[in-house]
Amino acid sequence: LEILHDRCRSLGVDLRFRTPAPDPARLMETHDLVIAADGVHSTTRTAFQEVFRPRITPHRCRYIWLAADFALDAFRFEIVETEHGVMQLHGYPYSADASTVIVEMREEVWRAAGFDELDETESIDRCAKIFSEALRGRPLRSNNSVWTTFRTVVNERWSHGNLVLLGDAAHTAHFSIGSGTKLAVEDALALAACLREHPTVRDALTAYEAERRPVVASTQRAARASLEWFENLDLYVDQPPRRFAFNLLTRSRRVTHDNLRLRDARFTESVEREFGCPPGTPPMFTPFRLRDLTLRNRVVVSPMDMYSAVDGVPGDFHLVHLGARALGGAGLVMTEMVCVSEQGRITPGCAGLYNGRQAEAWRRIVDFVHTRSPGTAIGVQLGHSGRKGSTKLMWEGMDEPLDHGNWPLVAASPLPYKPGSQTPRELTRAQLTDIREQFTTAAQRAARAGFDLLELHCAHGYLLSGFLSPLTNRRTDAYGGSLEKRLRFPLEVFDAVRAVWPEDRPMTVRISATDWAEGGNTADDAVEIARAFAEHGADAIDVSTGQVVADEQPEFGRSYQTPFADRIRHRVGVPVIAVGAISSWDDVNSLILAGRADLCALARPHLYDPHWTLHAAAEQGYQGPGAVWPAPYRAGSRRPQTGRTDAPRPRLTLDL
Repeated sequence: LEILHDRCRSLGVDLRFRTPAPDPARLMETHDLVIAADGVHSTTRTAFQEVFRPRITPHRCRYIWLAADFALDAFRFEIVETEHGVMQLHGYPYSADASTVIVEMREEVWRAAGFDELDETESIDRCAKIFSEALRGRPLRSNNSVWTTFRTVVNERWSHGNLVLLGDAAHTAHFSIGSGTKLAVEDALALAACLREHPTVRDALTAYEAERRPVVASTQRAARASLEWFENLDLYVDQPPRRFAFNLLTRSRRVTHDNLRLRDARFTESVEREFGCPPGTPPMFTPFRLRDLTLRNRVVVSPMDMYSAVDGVPGDFHLVHLGARALGGAGLVMTEMVCVSEQGRITPGCAGLYNGRQAEAWRRIVDFVHTRSPGTAIGVQLGHSGRKGSTKLMWEGMDEPLDHGNWPLVAASPLPYKPGSQTPRELTRAQLTDIREQFTTAAQRAARAGFDLLELHCAHGYLLSGFLSPLTNRRTDAYGGSLEKRLRFPLEVFDAVRAVWPEDRPMTVRISATDWAEGGNTADDAVEIARAFAEHGADAIDVSTGQVVADEQPEFGRSYQTPFADRIRHRVGVPVIAVGAISSWDDVNSLILAGRADLCALARPHLYDPHWTLHAAAEQGYQGPGAVWPAPYRAGSRRPQTGRTDAPRPRLTLDL
C-alpha cells in the first residue's frame, strides 16, 4: 500500500483518507469514469443492486482478523483440537516485526466455546491463550476486530453506464488462498489496458469484464475448495502427518501431486511411502481391494449410456466400446445403466438384463474382457428409469418425450420431470414388490454372466433416486416423508439384490450427493444416505450429484463433485468412488494420495482416449503391475517421437 501511495503521489493523484465517498450517482454525472473499489460491503453495489444483481453466499466458519507484534517464520496453519471442536489459525509475517493472524472455526464450535458472549478484548485474550504454543505466549492485538463470516460475492454484471466494480466489490475469494488483493490489482491492470485499447468507455468496460470474469471464476472455484476444506478440517486431523500436509497443500486443486513433486520431490516421495506406494509407482497404480475383488489400479471407466442397444440387447458396438476400454488399462470398466425391465428403459436404445437373450449378449462381452484383458474387472450398473423414461436418444433430444411409441412411466410420486414430460403413475405397494423382483432377477442374470461387481443406480433422478429426494417423493405412506422413510424402498431393493448377488463379489451404490436445488437433498443428507447403504453392506459409494430435477443449479468446475465424496469417505468411513470433471492423471494421483477418494471414475476422457490409463502410465514413465499393456499393443507402450527439440540453440543474431 505504501508503494501504491507513493506512486499515486508521484503522478499527482489526489489521495483522500477517512473521507466518505460522494454519492456514486452524482459522480457518474460529473466524471467520465467512476471506479467502485469499496470492498465486500460495497455501498455502490448495494445502491445499484438491481443492475449488478449480486449473489452473496455466507459460509460456515466464524473468523476474526488480528495482529501480532512479532514476525512469524513462515505462512503458518496452526490447528488446535479443543473440547468444543477444531480451531485454526492462519498467520503470516507482513513486516520484520509484525504478523497478520486470523483465527477461524465452525459456527457451532464458536458458540460452544462461548465466543458469542465475549467482547472484543475477551475474545482476543482467549484466542491468544488457545494458540499460546504457536504464539510462544505472546499477545494478540486488535484493529477494531470483530467476529464475522466470510461471504462469497458474485455479480451478474460488473458495470453500469460509466460505473464499474473492481476487486472485492465485484468478487471475493477466501483469504486462505490469499488472492483478494492480487485479483484487485489484476482487475486494475486489465481495466487500464482496456481503456487504452478501446474507443469508448462502454466498449472498454465490456472488454474488461469479458477478460477478467473467467480468471475470477477460476480463482473463486479454487478459493471455494480451500474454504470448504477448512470448514471440514475436523475430517482430516487424524490423517498421518505427511498425508495431512499433502492434503492441505493440494486442497484448492491449484497445487497437484505432479506440481508438488516438481517443487519438493523428497516430500512427495515420503507421502507416497507413507501411503504405501512401491518405489516408482504413482498412487493411481496402487491396487485396491473390495471383498474378494482386487483392482490393479484406481481408475474406473464410469458408466456411460450409449443408447445403442436393440430391444435391450447389447451388440457389437458394446463389445467394441467396453472391450476397447478394458484393453486400455483401467482397473474397473463399468457398463452403462442396464435396465431391469422394458418399462424401466430411459430410451428405446437402452440396454437391459430382463431376458435371456440380453444376458447371453452380456456374457459375450464379459468373457472378452476377462480373456483378452486379464486383470481388468468389469462391473454392471443396474437401474430403472422411473419418471425419466420413454425419451428420445440423447443426440435426438435429451430428456425429450418420444414422438411415438411411448410406454407408461412409474415413479415414487406422479410428478413429470419437466414441462412437457409424461406424468408417471405413483407406484402401488404391489408394483414396488414387482420392481424389487425385477432388480433381483437382473442381478442373478448378471452374476451368471460373470460380472465382477454390481452397482445399484440410486442417482440422477431415476426411479430409486426419485424415492430419495424430497423434491420427487411426495408420498404420505411408509415410503415418503422423512429421510428414513424415503430410504426405505431403495434399501429394500439393495437388500434383495445383495441377497442374490454372490457373497465374494462387491456391490456399490451410486447416489446424487446433492440435488443442486432449493428444498432438495444436501451434502449432509448424502452422508446419512451413504451411511444407511454402508450399514446394509454396500462396499463403496459412487458419489455423483444432481440430475434429479430439471431446474437444478449445479456449480460446475474441475473435480467439482469430489468434495461430496471426500466428506462421505471421512464421515461414514466407507470407500468412495469420485466422479465429475476429473480429467487428468495428475488429478487422480492428487485425489488418491490426499485421501479424498479411493477410486476415480472418468467418463469423457475415456471417450476421447480409450487407452487413457495406459497412456497415463507411459507419460509418467511407469511400467508395473498396475498398468499392463496387452501383448499385441506392447510395441506402442512408448510415447511416439515428435519433432526434434534438441537442435543447437542459435548463438548469433544478425541485424540485417
